[in-house]
Order: sequence, then structure tokens, then C-alpha cells
Amino acid sequence: MKLILSLTFLASIAPNVFAFVPSTPTFVGTSSPSASSTILEGSKNKAKLASRGKWAEGRGIGKEAATSEADNISVGDEGLKYVKLTNGSSSSEVYLLGGVVTSYVNDGVEYIAVRPDAKMDGSKPISGGLSHCFPQFGPGEIQQHGFARNVDWTVKSATESSVELELAPSDYTKEMWDKDFLCTFTVSLEDDQLTTKMVVDNKGEESFDFQAALHSYFTVSSLENLEITGSFEGKEFLNKMAGDGGEMQTESRSAITIGEEYDRVYSGVSDPVLNDTGTGKALSVLNTAGWSDTVLWNPFGSESMGFNNFVCVESAKIDPVGLEGGKSWTADMALKPSSLQKAE
Repeated sequence: MKLILSLTFLASIAPNVFAFVPSTPTFVGTSSPSASSTILEGSKNKAKLASRGKWAEGRGIGKEAATSEADNISVGDEGLKYVKLTNGSSSSEVYLLGGVVTSYVNDGVEYIAVRPDAKMDGSKPISGGLSHCFPQFGPGEIQQHGFARNVDWTVKSATESSVELELAPSDYTKEMWDKDFLCTFTVSLEDDQLTTKMVVDNKGEESFDFQAALHSYFTVSSLENLEITGSFEGKEFLNKMAGDGGEMQTESRSAITIGEEYDRVYSGVSDPVLNDTGTGKALSVLNTAGWSDTVLWNPFGSESMGFNNFVCVESAKIDPVGLEGGKSWTADMALKPSSLQKAE
């Protein structure tokens, strides 16, 4: 009942609580510019770059992180650092900005999506991957989805097939949420799955409350080829797209298909499986600790966001966690691919 009340309260706040807010693209004409318009456009570009630079600088992005400088740390085309993990024919990429896993390739198939409108230059959080929402999910006392996706995480340790990232308080985070926390996020590339572990430690004496989620984007060949199965049938969920501010509803389906804009929070569902007939693959999202809820989100119809080739199936803890001083909270999630079972 407590979780349902909290979801109902969130529903009253805003109609799109759990969706990332897309930027509006700017289009430049193709006609030949005059000299004055070229100068003006150059000035605008300089101002835009300066603004992005200030945004990144305020969050510590671009500064040298205190990393282990492992051999598998690379720099992307637009300047962001990431860790490349390999294990046999499998690979994964984990960006320090936001601690985001942006790729998981197994048996030649990419399972994690990054939106085509994503910025990979540090000018805004990466729109895609396994994106962190911490210490808040949706709107509330601080900024949408918290600050964990906005800042550089530190590489605490790394091997060829695993990396442990760390997020500690900074001047930037303390301005919003002055709590004595420490987050660690470990990503391991195993033979047949990708595993993640998030640990939140309360390093202080006073307790604090938080929410957390992995706003996970997964690739699909096409939404018409996708079914999402799991323990959905009979579960209550918050449908953010219903009514003026969302409605609590009960799921009657055992397999979810998406043919409209989706923003739904399923309480007590932690075992979703993505079944894609286009690739002949299934991806099990194995939430074995901490993550008790599942959020389904898709901006159906938005070509700029590439709606037809991804779906967000998010591992979440919507009901706030109360963490006493000296205590820790752990959430485990693994991605396990398999071949679809052919119908008899």
C-alpha cells in the first residue's frame, strides 16, 4: 500500500515523471550564408560551446579523474572517457560520465541502445544505456532523476572484463543533496551475461532517504517484433499516460506489446524478459536484489529519438529507501541473452 500511495503521489506531480526530457533539435538552412550571417553563426556557435563548457566544468566533466589509468580506458570521438570490457567475443563499454553502460555485445548482437539524438560530448547526460537515476527518480526536491547521470564517476579498479566505478559527494552534489553517501557501481562481463552491482553506503551518522533506478535502454529490431514477458499479469501499475495525471491500473496481459506512447511503473515486477522475433533473441533482465519494480517507457512516434528501435525496461526502487548511518543498500541486475524458443 505504501508503494501504491507513493506512485499515486508522483502521478499528481507531472504527466511525464519518468521520461527523460528530450532536447529540441535546431536545424540550419542549406542556402549559402552571407559573410555577416557566417560571422553571426560563428558567434552563436562559440557562445553555445562556452555554455556547454560551463555546464560540464560545473560537474567536473573534462577534469582528470583519479583513475587507475587501466589499459582499457579509451577516449571517444567527442572527448568522453570510457572503459572497454572484453571477454572472448563479448564486449561492453562503460562511460565515466554518468557511469553509463552504453554497449553490451554478445554473439555479435548489441543489446543496449543509445538514442540517435544523444549528446556524447559532455554537454548533457547521455540519452541511452543503463543510465543512473540517483538519489531521486523523476521530479521532486532536486533536479529530475537526481545528479548521478550528470557527473563523472571515478574508476576505482578495472580488469579486462570488469570495472568498479565510484561516486562520492562533490560541491556540485552537495548544493542539491548534502548527504554523506558513497555509491559504487560494478560491471562485469561474464561468459554468458553482463552483471551489475550498485551499492549505496551511508558514511555519516544521520539516516537519509533515496530512490534509485537504472533507466535502461535496450535495442529492438522493431517494436512490432517485441514482446515483454514476466510476472506482469495481475500486477498494479501507474499508467502515466492515462487521465490528466496518471492512473493506477491492473495489468491483464502476460505479454506486453507496445503500440502507443508508454510510461508505466509496475510495482513488484522484477523479472522482465525482452523477446525479439526480429533477431531471434531473448534478453532476461535478472533483478536479484534491491531492484523491486520495473518501469516501461517508449516515446512512441518520435522519429528523432528513434522510438522504433529501443524500449526502456528500467530496474527501479520507487519506494524510498531509508538508510541508517553506517549501513549500505545493494542492488544486483544481470542481462542474460538467449535464443528464442521456437513454437511447437
